[in-house]
Amino acid sequence: MTRLYSMRTLLNAGAAIAALTAAPVMAQDAPADQSQAAEAPADDGDIVVTARRREETLLNVPVAVTAFSAAKLERNGALDLTDLQNITPNTTLKDARGTNSTLAAFIRGVGQQDPVPGFEAGIGIYLDDVYLNRPQAAVLDIYDVDRIEILRGPQGTLYGRNTIGGAVKYVTKKLPDHFEASLKATYGSYDQADGIVSVSSPIGDMVKVGVSGARLSRGGFGQNTNLNIDNYNKDIWAGRGTVEFNSPDSRLFVRITGDYTHDKSNARNGYRLIPGIASGAPVQANVYDTRAGLNNPKNDIEAGGLSMSVTADLTDHLTLRSISAWRKDRSFTPIDFDALPAVDVDVPAVYRNEQTSQEFQLHYKSEKLNGLIGYYYLGAKASTGFDVLLSTTVPGLNSYTAGDVRTETSSIYGDFTYDFTPQISLSLGGRYTWDQRSSYIFKANYIGLSSEFGGSPVPFLGTPPSTDFRGVANFKRFTPRASLSFKPVEGHMLYASYSEGFKGGGFDPRGSGTSAPISNPAPGATRTYQDIYNYLSFDPEVVKTYEIGWKGAAFDRRLTWALDGFYSDYSNVQVPGSVGCLISGVQSFCGITTNAAKATIKGIELETNATLARDFAGSGSSIYFAGTLGYMDAKYKTFIGPTGSDVAKQRVFQNTPDWTLSGTLGTNVPVGSGTVNASTVVSYRSLTHQFETASPFLDQPAYTLWDAHLTYSFGDGRYSIGIHGKNLTNKHYKTAGYQYIRTDIAGNPINLLNVAVPNGPYVPTLGKEGIATAFYGNPRQVFGTLAVKF
Repeated sequence: MTRLYSMRTLLNAGAAIAALTAAPVMAQDAPADQSQAAEAPADDGDIVVTARRREETLLNVPVAVTAFSAAKLERNGALDLTDLQNITPNTTLKDARGTNSTLAAFIRGVGQQDPVPGFEAGIGIYLDDVYLNRPQAAVLDIYDVDRIEILRGPQGTLYGRNTIGGAVKYVTKKLPDHFEASLKATYGSYDQADGIVSVSSPIGDMVKVGVSGARLSRGGFGQNTNLNIDNYNKDIWAGRGTVEFNSPDSRLFVRITGDYTHDKSNARNGYRLIPGIASGAPVQANVYDTRAGLNNPKNDIEAGGLSMSVTADLTDHLTLRSISAWRKDRSFTPIDFDALPAVDVDVPAVYRNEQTSQEFQLHYKSEKLNGLIGYYYLGAKASTGFDVLLSTTVPGLNSYTAGDVRTETSSIYGDFTYDFTPQISLSLGGRYTWDQRSSYIFKANYIGLSSEFGGSPVPFLGTPPSTDFRGVANFKRFTPRASLSFKPVEGHMLYASYSEGFKGGGFDPRGSGTSAPISNPAPGATRTYQDIYNYLSFDPEVVKTYEIGWKGAAFDRRLTWALDGFYSDYSNVQVPGSVGCLISGVQSFCGITTNAAKATIKGIELETNATLARDFAGSGSSIYFAGTLGYMDAKYKTFIGPTGSDVAKQRVFQNTPDWTLSGTLGTNVPVGSGTVNASTVVSYRSLTHQFETASPFLDQPAYTLWDAHLTYSFGDGRYSIGIHGKNLTNKHYKTAGYQYIRTDIAGNPINLLNVAVPNGPYVPTLGKEGIATAFYGNPRQVFGTLAVKF
């Protein structure tokens, strides 16, 4: 008994020290009447998540996961997935460069920012357990949501390929048992005007139907002063419909959902960081302004899908689940790399994606053994077309690039947890995946726009295509997972885990067959199909992660925390890139993608919540402090550059700041028949590189953002009003960009004599104007919300 008391005292003291040392940086959910305890089942006092494909409480799952309930998302004024990166450790979720709706996601140093088919994501995005195969239209707007879970670390066993960094799960609300209608309206800075309407109703005793519609609009943060249109505006229509069936004995549940989004926002064009080299065009004053001249095609994104989830309780111990889905999206977008009126690296582009998936899961539950076995299939096709228009002496010259990627992947998996005692549990799982990639890559020089964009092109000087390649690659991989958890006393869990994940290989969709080296050294030898295949193909990359963690609660749950440390071996790292090149004597840009690197990533993460005061202003009042801390030490061990030399010392991890911190101080106070919640959030991100080579143009130094929120909920939660302020100091910070400037091996600008020119004149490597173009995060925004539920 003395030993048990001493251990409990030590754990409580350790928790208190952890909270104090993390004082600048805390967050997971507000305490008191809006805390995890209030939002989760009373017997658990914790929000429920499905990180291991079964319902478990957040503080009892041996996985690094951050969960955002609908209430917390509402309090923080979260509008879409990108709003979550500032309050999640070691996570980057942002709009991909030049878009409003394509997601670039990184967790624990692993991800992918190039959205071209052929390059696979490193972070899995799931909409109601349906994997979104491509990043287009994956910046999901937040409405009718139950919760969002962000899982950190490889999830290769339960979630499969392309989750080597982690996964983001967007879970929509189930329909209520009674008639319900709700309306939410938002108005704010830059003429932001959003409206969301939801209606649901039971039909008889077994069927429920619901529909939701959203109109999301905002004026631009800046102007395209050349085309006289808004830049960084928002113009979106979205809808979702749901039908649910529940059998009288509640042993069969069927849910069918359909969603559609139409984004007609203007193309998001970049801000030039340097004057035009050829034109002398000066740098503009407003970082959200642009002079981009390309306006064909009109920016237009459509996306939607259907899914059906069936859950059948076969016995008291066995449950069968089926998840069937089809999704499709199409994105037309004009990409103006140089952000100037002249035709100089202008790229009309189209992306088309379609996928069909089927998953079966057989769950088993008992007093000591719980888990599942499953089968997953995905068939997907993704295609792109790019007109590459460059400033040349030949009017209308177009270095056209197109690609088509077909994916067939299937896997079997299983994961089980056995409780040896109420304190000790062992989990073992594994997944075997068969992955096939069939690619078509085409490059040719034309006069005139391609038919995709209203033209009738003819071959330039009658030259044949420079690349007309078809290839098939097959990959197989086993990804295991194991974890051991120990609960020394009530409210505390220690765990250790090992997990693996892999990201699919394929073929460089922008690669040029004419760049492939000729393997036969004999004089007069020509380039073979195998030479081109070897040059364009790349292998899967793999992450193996070791993790230890401590989750706990103390002081009558006035303090909760989740602390973890991890070490990852990152091998066969895919390094996609593009450079200026000559194809049949015509300047273009060509992809260069290799498995160039090996790396190690180690770090720590802390999420904690503290109730500082209770009932200080009446029953239910509270003051809380919450926060997050993430630290990473990511280093390349080897990195083979284009010349064959190891340049690891000159390479950095992109979109991976060493430090990510956030702190939230808030209060709940009963007022009249409702409750006022007031909170302020400060978040910090250290130096962030946009690419593997440091850039004095695009790299973002450390910065801090400050938000504040005030909401009032009354009428038993049926009414709420709120005022939200984001980036109140109006900090300008870069999130992405393009660069085609001659540099040395470390990324420093140099001239043709290889002499450093930190302040210019710069030498362009693509086009005539020189490209150093940046995109920025949102400026200061203040908006009000009104929500009514009937």
